[in-house]
Amino acid sequence: MENGSGIVEQLQSRFGADTFTPQTTRDEILTLWMPHEKIMEVLTYLKKEIPQPFLLLFDLTAIDERTRKRENGHAPYAFTIIYHLFSFERNSFIRLKVGFRHEFPTVPSISSLWANANWYEREVYDMFGIRFEGHPHLARILMPRTWVGHPLRKEHPARATEMGPFQLYDDKLDLEQAALQFHPEEWGLQRQSEDSDFMFLNIGPQHPGTHGVLRIILQLDGEDIVDAVPDIGFHHRGAEKMGERQSWHTYIPYTDRVDYLGGVMNNLAYLLAVEKLAGIEVPERVKVIRVMLCELFRIASHLVWYGTFAQDVGQLSPVFYMFTDREKIFDIVEAVTGGRMHPNWFRIGGLSQDLPKGWETLVQSFLDYFPKRLKEYDGLVMKNSIFKARTKGIGIFTKDEAIEWGVTGPNLRACGFEWDFRKQRPYSGYEQFDFEVPVAANGDCYDRALVRVEEMRQSLRIIDQCLHNMPEGSYKATHPLATPPAKQQTMHDIETLITHFLGVSWGPVIPPGEAMSCIEATKGANGYYLTSDGNTSPYRVRIRTPSFPHMQMLPYISKGYSVADLLSILGAMDYVLADIDR
Repeated sequence: MENGSGIVEQLQSRFGADTFTPQTTRDEILTLWMPHEKIMEVLTYLKKEIPQPFLLLFDLTAIDERTRKRENGHAPYAFTIIYHLFSFERNSFIRLKVGFRHEFPTVPSISSLWANANWYEREVYDMFGIRFEGHPHLARILMPRTWVGHPLRKEHPARATEMGPFQLYDDKLDLEQAALQFHPEEWGLQRQSEDSDFMFLNIGPQHPGTHGVLRIILQLDGEDIVDAVPDIGFHHRGAEKMGERQSWHTYIPYTDRVDYLGGVMNNLAYLLAVEKLAGIEVPERVKVIRVMLCELFRIASHLVWYGTFAQDVGQLSPVFYMFTDREKIFDIVEAVTGGRMHPNWFRIGGLSQDLPKGWETLVQSFLDYFPKRLKEYDGLVMKNSIFKARTKGIGIFTKDEAIEWGVTGPNLRACGFEWDFRKQRPYSGYEQFDFEVPVAANGDCYDRALVRVEEMRQSLRIIDQCLHNMPEGSYKATHPLATPPAKQQTMHDIETLITHFLGVSWGPVIPPGEAMSCIEATKGANGYYLTSDGNTSPYRVRIRTPSFPHMQMLPYISKGYSVADLLSILGAMDYVLADIDR
């Protein structure tokens, strides 16, 4: 376990030897069960008192344990709350679990301890019906207010065909319209101050500056933002619920649609967790090919952000140039995988197929072409006086504030904190690559742009190393749980043929256990926390996306700025609505 023994001893000496029950997990993250009456004490100690504290609340979620197989080491609880904390100084995670026997348990809120716990607790309430005592505004966050039931409870249907046809009666229409009305008092907002009346303005959910179906209710004093309330969930498609009804294999294409600009990077985050559960070690060639495709998609995603950000602050031309360059990346992706935005090409234990003949020429051509374009864009955008005026000194936050709100990725590095999971906790062979981690100092919109632009140059360095150091070998592991499994022996005996057939049709049976992955995705730390019950489908799929905590920080960093500044702040954030809503 990663630095585990010392933490356990410190916790036991502080809270008593019988307080914690360790659990062995496939990912070897230190996992401890604790009693619910100690939640606030233990988490406060881990954040504020322990040496090298766990400052980042990485994730907070729950599991409905009621239908879990008893023989798989299942604890005798109805629901479990899981806290994932991270210590930058220790470079280590800790997973804390609290079990509840009641059908609708009540848990103490930790929103006073971590700012970003607010939305995570609302999500758990929305999805599971678990209440958090002391939460400032415990309301649904992803589902409509009028929704009946809690979707991630096991009794809630997973398919539309199980729910009957939808009909919008007049009285239901009135109810839905009423639910969309914004009441400032519910959010603790005033309609007027001593000297002025506040105006409430909807930005979205169809505004081009919101980059998708996002609604932000602004409390305005003239042009100045007094407060903001993000209203998310319009893009919620039940990605975690769908994981419970898809096989381990057929769920891969669904991951593509989470950060839909990140392409195969979504597959990688999911498959790293599955491969930990299954005990699969992939060949070196697979690792390098995966890295190359991920870095191509990092550039493609950053180009979308770059062009639309320039457009948000008044420049029209860059978006056309940058989308054209993105097409050049998609030409490579299409030649290699057959797909473009959503190639769905990675597999459990490897890849769909090997690289095609001539891939080197395509990649080299892009490496020769793109640096000159980046330099051109520096002059077009980054050195543009209007762009600078709209972004410098806007939306500032510090390193400590970023960690408090769960900010990761380029937005965190723009505060001067050199932290990249590819460097600090390497995966898929990233430790073998030579590249720099771009940082900036001011933590404003301009610096967030600086970091991403330099990241594209570093991605080119990584792709160049992939091109010139591609290992020989197989594009798939020989492990029996790899999909599709190796076919060499299938014609020799009927048992192997049957096993192959079941592996292709039902997908593999992943051994019981749990594992979490964490990668440096295009927008920040992206992780999948998977629980297996020894079946052909996951028992629970939890997707920790970077955009969810980033959007939660919006009210905090937009107060005092103007409505025009808000569009700069949104553009610099680089979020995707499907990454927020899942």
